[in-house]
Amino acid sequence: MSRNRVSAPAQRNSAQTSDERATQHIPGLSAGTNWVLPERLNMARQCLSWEADQIAIRDLNSATPENVTFGQLSGRVDAIARRLLRDVAPGDRVGVLLNQSAWCAAAHLAIWKIGAISVPLFKLFKHDALQSRVGDAGVELVLTDPQGAVLLGDLAQPLMVDQIGEDGADVSYAETRPDDPAVLIYTSGTTGTPKGALHGHRVLTGHLPGVSISHNHLGQDGDCLWTPADWAWIGGLFDVLMPGLALGIPVVAARLDKFTPERCAEVIAQGGVRNVFFPPTALRMLKAAEQGLDGLRSVASGGEPLGAEMLAWGEQAFGVTINEFYGQTECNMTVSSCSADFPVQPGCIGKPVPGHTVQVVDEGGLPTREEGDVAVRRGSASMMLRYWNRPQETALKYRGDWLITGDRGVWEGGYLRFIGRDDDVITSAGYRIGPAEIEDCLMTHPDVATVGVVGKPDPLRTEIVKAYVVPKPGARATAKELQTYVKDRLASYSYPREITFLDTLPMTVTGKVIRKELKRRAAAEQEAQS
Repeated sequence: MSRNRVSAPAQRNSAQTSDERATQHIPGLSAGTNWVLPERLNMARQCLSWEADQIAIRDLNSATPENVTFGQLSGRVDAIARRLLRDVAPGDRVGVLLNQSAWCAAAHLAIWKIGAISVPLFKLFKHDALQSRVGDAGVELVLTDPQGAVLLGDLAQPLMVDQIGEDGADVSYAETRPDDPAVLIYTSGTTGTPKGALHGHRVLTGHLPGVSISHNHLGQDGDCLWTPADWAWIGGLFDVLMPGLALGIPVVAARLDKFTPERCAEVIAQGGVRNVFFPPTALRMLKAAEQGLDGLRSVASGGEPLGAEMLAWGEQAFGVTINEFYGQTECNMTVSSCSADFPVQPGCIGKPVPGHTVQVVDEGGLPTREEGDVAVRRGSASMMLRYWNRPQETALKYRGDWLITGDRGVWEGGYLRFIGRDDDVITSAGYRIGPAEIEDCLMTHPDVATVGVVGKPDPLRTEIVKAYVVPKPGARATAKELQTYVKDRLASYSYPREITFLDTLPMTVTGKVIRKELKRRAAAEQEAQS
C-alpha cells in the first residue's frame, strides 16, 4: 500500500517515554522531554495531506460499498466548508449529528478547516440529552441528515450534509495554532450535567503515539482500521477515525444499529479490516457467541480491564494478543499495552505512552508507589484546554502539575494496574454513564420524590443502570413507565434496566444521596441472584 503525503505539515514531535524501544517505532517521535509542535497546526490539514487517489474511507453503509479517496473526501470537506462560511465564524460551535460515514468525517474536517469548533453528538441521544449539550455549547447549526433533523427538532438549525453540492473553489485552511480550540466533546456527566472538554488542534497529534502502539505500530502494509464504537465519542473519533486519516490508513465506516457478532464478522471481511478497536462489551458478546475472526493483525480495547480469561480467549479467537489502553475524554490515550514490544500483563492497562507522563499520586499530588490517584502531567498534547465555561471545575480537575483522572491505580513492575473509579460513573456495555443526569431526568416525573442511581454488577455489560426510587404519596407510576420516561428523554442505553421502590434513601446530613451505600446494596442483590 502506497502512502504518500502531498505536503506533510511540520506537526511531528518529541516525547518523553518510559520505553525507549517503543519510542523508536512511533512515527514522528524522538527522545526528549517535551512535545514539539509547530506554530501553526490545523487538524484538517493533518488528515487530508495525502495523494488524491489514495483510499481514505471504505464506506460500507450502502448496498454498494464505496471507497472514498482523499481527493473525494477533500471535495466534500470544501463543499461543507464553503456552506459553513456563510453563517459560521472562527470559534463558533457547530454540531455533528451523523453516524459512521464519509460525510461524518468530512463534517468535522470542514469545521476544523475554517477554524470553528465541532461538537460531536450521538444519534441515540433523545431530546433532553441533546438539549443539554447543544444549549451548553451554544450550538446554532448542526451538520446532520434527515433522521438527525427529526431528533434535533427546534434545538438548532439542521444542515443536510449530503445535499450540499461539491462543485466550487477550494477553501483555504485557517491558520490555527496548536492551542486554538477545535473540538468540544462532552463527558458522561458523572457529577451534575455533562461537562464539555474543550480540545485544541494538538489533540490529534497527542493521540497518534498511543493509537500506533496499541495496534503494534500502526501503519504496516495492508493495515485498515475499524471500530463498532460510534464516532460521536472520543474513542471512535480520535482512537480510530482521525488517526487513521492522519497516518494515511484506510478507515472503515459501518453503521451498526445493533452490534451482533455475525454483523461484526461481515464488516471485518467486507472491509478488509486488519486493526480493530473493540469496547470490552463487544469482546464479551463475541466470546459468548464463540465468534472467531480471521485476518486481524491487531486488536485494541479500552474502557475497563479485561482480565486473564478474556486475554487468553482473544489469543485463541483472533490469533493476536489484545492490547488494552487507557484514557478519558479530558486526556486520552496515555497508557497502553503493546504486545510487539513487551509482554501484556493481565489485570494491568499497560505502560505510559511515549509523550505522556503518567503517575499515581497521593492526596498532596506527589508520586507514590502505593495505591493512589492516576494522574497525567500538564503538557500532554491530548490534554484538554479546559472545561467549557466551567473555570472552577477546570481548576478542581488539577492537583498542582497533575490532571487527576478520577481513577485509582497502582504500579506493578512498570505496569499500571487499574483499581477502580473514584467517582460514581457507571460503565455499561462500553458506555460511561453519569448517574446525575438520569437522576435529574427521573426527578422531573410527577410521581418521583427522590432517586439514587448507581451501577449494579452485570456479567455481560460490566454494570447495568439501577435506580432506587422513593415515590411521592399516592404515586402510581410503575417501573416500566419510569424506564420509558427516561428512554424518551436521554440516550436509549442509559435508562435504568432495574428500578426498586424504597421508602427512604441513605442521605448525608446535607441531603445528598449516599451512592456508596446504594452500590453495596446493588452488589448484594447481584450476589443473591447469581
